[in-house]
Amino acid sequence: MDFIIANGQREEVRLPCTIEAFLVSRGLAPRHVVVEHNGDAVLNWEFASRSLASGDRLEVVRIVAGG
Repeated sequence: MDFIIANGQREEVRLPCTIEAFLVSRGLAPRHVVVEHNGDAVLNWEFASRSLASGDRLEVVRIVAGG
């Protein structure tokens, strides 16, 4: 099994895997998060086509609305 680093934590992933597939597998709705992949901001419509590789780093921030 391969791994990535997500928010500083080592996470096992089965490659090939897209950002979208990773998010869904972790119970996150892709439209409710902001993602940085290896230091680059990723537009949410790119999640389904951006592939992960072993050792990649993701920063995932959940969008929360309030007021």
